[in-house]
Amino acid sequence: MAEELGKIEKPEAEQFQGKRKLYVVPLIFSSEEAPSEYVERYNLYWEQVSQHITNLESKINRVSHVYHEVITQAGEEGIKLMEKLNPSSHQITIDKCQCGAVLEATEDKELANEAMDWERFLLMGFMSQKVANKVSQFYMEALRKRYEYIARIVDETLKPGEVGMLIIREGHMVQFPQDIEVFSVAPPALDEIHRWQRERLTTEKKESE
Repeated sequence: MAEELGKIEKPEAEQFQGKRKLYVVPLIFSSEEAPSEYVERYNLYWEQVSQHITNLESKINRVSHVYHEVITQAGEEGIKLMEKLNPSSHQITIDKCQCGAVLEATEDKELANEAMDWERFLLMGFMSQKVANKVSQFYMEALRKRYEYIARIVDETLKPGEVGMLIIREGHMVQFPQDIEVFSVAPPALDEIHRWQRERLTTEKKESE
């Protein structure tokens, strides 16, 4: 079970010696069209993520492997892809790689594309419930294979005593190997983003009535 960052208080170094650790960071997006109040919370979120990762590293160990959702290439090529996907997680990855971490090819391109295609179909909506159920089944199966692949990459590349950082969207269903200790990075700004999104949906609903 993942440990929340706020619950980690001065852990003894010996407690984590030899174990594999994984810092899991929720992947949050923004866009050029995003309202300024959201952008403010978004920027604060990534600042806090960076601070919290640094805090974890000072108490446990430095990140030696970076894993990122949708990234199918390792090293410099993967970093270039990440810059287009999310500049904020891209910057954190660069910071860690400059300190000796390696960006891994986290996903299989075909599996990732298949899952995203089925997801797009679901978002379109259907006239037939039968078709909707079929597409949902195909999507969940593709998603299962995709997450199994991510878990396998982490398992194969993260060695005893090493620390990895996985940046992935909330609600993922990756099942990590039992010998990997998982730390969920959830800074206060994440709650602020969730609250802002809920309030915005409530306001939009009232305006549409």
